[in-house]
Amino acid sequence: MNRRPPARLLAVSKTKPAEAVAALATLGQRAFGENYVLEGVAKAQALAALGLEWHLIGHLQSNKCREAAETFDWVQSLDREKLIAPLNRFRPESRPRLNVLIQVNVDGEASKSGCEPADVAALADAVAAAPRLQLRGVMAIPEPSPDFGRRRDAFQRVRAIYEAMRTQHPGVDTLSMGMSEDYLLAVEEGATMVRVGSLLFGKRG
Repeated sequence: MNRRPPARLLAVSKTKPAEAVAALATLGQRAFGENYVLEGVAKAQALAALGLEWHLIGHLQSNKCREAAETFDWVQSLDREKLIAPLNRFRPESRPRLNVLIQVNVDGEASKSGCEPADVAALADAVAAAPRLQLRGVMAIPEPSPDFGRRRDAFQRVRAIYEAMRTQHPGVDTLSMGMSEDYLLAVEEGATMVRVGSLLFGKRG
């Protein structure tokens, strides 16, 4: 029987000092997620000698595209077309293509970033056409309902969006969903990457 490979662990290091990131890196963790571009840039520069992998997982403002493209290895939060051209333009030729996930607002929450599910296909086509970007898949932050049945339903809907993208773009391989509270449920529903912060770094103040 074929088994799916284990989900990758992304350590969410937002608000945590570079020293905490370095300490976790000594234990073998290589990929870290930041919500804010400038905070991530500062940590990436401070820890450059460690060769870590940096993911932007927070909302990306268009005026921060240069810094994001120059520093991060992944942008998981692309949610509108206007970000594609500047990310592509500012990605240095000396670096590999910028890995991109399309963030989908699967539950339609007004307070959440992310595109509408109906807009994912067009965004995926546009990212795939950008020569300095690499379309990798989908990211979502479902509503944190206390009803885990509702969370499972949301994860299943995200998985369906991801699978639809894979039919059009066979190179797509990453479904980023699930956090400290529900990462096991997300993995059950097909997540290939989970974003875990408080379980690794402790609760944020």
